Amino acid sequence: MTTFAELGLSDAVLAAVDHLGYTEPTPVQAQAIPLALQGRDIIAAAKTGTGKTAAFSLPSLDILARAERKKAPAMLVITPTRELAMQIQEVCQTIARTRGLRVANVVGGVKIEPQIDRLARGVDVLIATPGRLIDLMNQKAVDLSQVQVLVLDEADRMLDMGFLPSVRRIVEATPKSRQTLLFSATIDRSIMGSVGKLLHDPAMVEIAHKGETADTVEQYIVHVAQTLKPALLKAVLAEKGSDRVIVFARTRSRADSTCRRLKRAGYTAEAIHSDRSQAQRRRALDNFAAGKTGVLVATDVLARGIDVEEVDYVVNYDLPTQPEDYVHRIGRTGRAGAAGFAVSFVSPETADALRDIEKLIKRPIPEMEVPS
Repeated sequence: MTTFAELGLSDAVLAAVDHLGYTEPTPVQAQAIPLALQGRDIIAAAKTGTGKTAAFSLPSLDILARAERKKAPAMLVITPTRELAMQIQEVCQTIARTRGLRVANVVGGVKIEPQIDRLARGVDVLIATPGRLIDLMNQKAVDLSQVQVLVLDEADRMLDMGFLPSVRRIVEATPKSRQTLLFSATIDRSIMGSVGKLLHDPAMVEIAHKGETADTVEQYIVHVAQTLKPALLKAVLAEKGSDRVIVFARTRSRADSTCRRLKRAGYTAEAIHSDRSQAQRRRALDNFAAGKTGVLVATDVLARGIDVEEVDYVVNYDLPTQPEDYVHRIGRTGRAGAAGFAVSFVSPETADALRDIEKLIKRPIPEMEVPS
């Protein structure tokens, strides 16, 4: 069994590994870390919950030289959502402390002036969402000409969200001599034909294939009329428990109405979606992590990359419009080898979506009996 020490990490970073509570490398970490330490460009595909953040942050921060100019970070991590940026920042800060590196994030949805001030004081590692980084570039508040390491995190999601033009502009502003690490849940032609071309002779690390779901997640469906979904959700919560549950709804209004019903029924529930402020989203996640909130009702803003630990199970109140999002949703449970459970409500109008999902994951999903 490989240890973190055997991967070539320094003693300083190994101390951060201990502080983060990692015991042994996951497969993507075991393969990616030595390659990154060698300075190779990497394209890595791994299932949700397999430790991709540590796979790029541990080796990059181990060998990173401090930024020589203010407003000019030495390492840049591009990620599609604010929540992901905050999660990555937490991991990077723990590692960066061992090497005296400065970490900051710049995301949309909050005032830009404090971010401009932070960059002006000097940052070694910058974690950014594409839109806000473009805003800062337009204001000449950030200089990407000194980037040594560029990380494109959740690359498939960035394409889905229409960020490709922004990502291309950001990459063009970095030196051609940079090391580029591309991490994604899946790698397909759309990735290789667009952002994959931005890498130089990349090493391939493929732990997950397109449509592959976590082996530890039990998956079920329940056929139900749309009007009976509220009653079915309460029946599932009564049978399976109402602590550490994520319920996925297709729209923001559906998430809000479902949350209100659960609260009226006596459950501790909070909604999380793109209409919620950054502070509201952070509070909901913190309350869930602390056990103050039992049920999170979310849209697909929470489906990818949010490191919510020990989720008992996932309910797909509505099936997603994109079958790939099903894989990411159920990946919130059964993380890091733990057992997980997911049940999806299938109404007659979403029968086609179920067929697309089963085609993607290459197997039928069994039906579950629920008490009437």
